[in-house]
Amino acid sequence: MQNYSDFADLAHVYLEDSFVLDITENADSVSFSIEAVLTRQHPYYHTATPGEQYCYVDADLVIDGATEIRWIERINRAYTDASGETDLGNIDSMVYNNDHYEIAGDWGQVHIYTTHTPHLTLK
Repeated sequence: MQNYSDFADLAHVYLEDSFVLDITENADSVSFSIEAVLTRQHPYYHTATPGEQYCYVDADLVIDGATEIRWIERINRAYTDASGETDLGNIDSMVYNNDHYEIAGDWGQVHIYTTHTPHLTLK
């Protein structure tokens, strides 16, 4: 089993405090639109803006080449923070287990069967 931080695009990202803004599912991919937390080792890291705890950047986390996408649980609930911004919660865990990713958070749990590595694209 591999943790998400073992993959190059996610090595210097902290998903547990990143916010999921939207989830898009296609026939062979799942894309998470997120406000990603970058660690100090990430090449695009910058000091946190006033009022923020971390360095946040808008990004898309895409897992493609899926032969099967299996939702274990899907929760349609939005959370609103003190500034009025809404999100779907966090990604609490993301591991690669033999032939699929197991990803879970406040928004539900999904298994994505693929041999492709995840890609994070900063916006």
